[in-house]
Amino acid sequence: MNRRHLLMLAGLQSALILMACGKRKAAVAALKSDARVLALGDSLTVGYGAAPGQAWPALLAQLTGWRIDNEGVNGDTSAGALKRLEALLAAGSYDAVLVGIGGNDMLRGVSQQATKDNVAAIVRQALGHTPYVAVIATPAPEPLRATVGALSDAGFYEEVAAAEKALLIPDVYSAVLSDAALRSDRIHANAQGYAVVAQQLADKLKAAGWR
Repeated sequence: MNRRHLLMLAGLQSALILMACGKRKAAVAALKSDARVLALGDSLTVGYGAAPGQAWPALLAQLTGWRIDNEGVNGDTSAGALKRLEALLAAGSYDAVLVGIGGNDMLRGVSQQATKDNVAAIVRQALGHTPYVAVIATPAPEPLRATVGALSDAGFYEEVAAAEKALLIPDVYSAVLSDAALRSDRIHANAQGYAVVAQQLADKLKAAGWR
């Protein structure tokens, strides 16, 4: 084989590699309209700071038609949520799991690696139950950034979602808690804020093909 043929073959191989890398993953199938969904989290999932029925899981259920079990616990940590998850999954057959946990870990000074490991374990366990698992990123508790409306997600959520191949839902809690008009206190939303969270989640889940 002469040099020209070798160069042509190398070019063809490179083109095939680029084509393979450029292929997009097949879109996931939409959840059924009455899907049963587990919302696992802390006070932001409970809806602390708003009246009963105004938590985002209830509002998201109204927007989507899904049956969403609100399993938020005030003050819960990633370790606590991980401990609760096995029994929750055993008790019910869920089509999807939404995970929003870790804020209390950061407030209490739990090491980031421990929180990251717990969230990753939660995601892995949920993925063993259903392929529809989403991680709702929580902002790092930075009072100064909250005051100026510039909270940002803790970086480990993106790392966990990428490593475990789960859906990441970024910039929802961060945006709401950066807006004083949408907060009931420094770390919780109010009724209007939870409505924004629900709508943002509905939009992002639709963009991801879940709806």
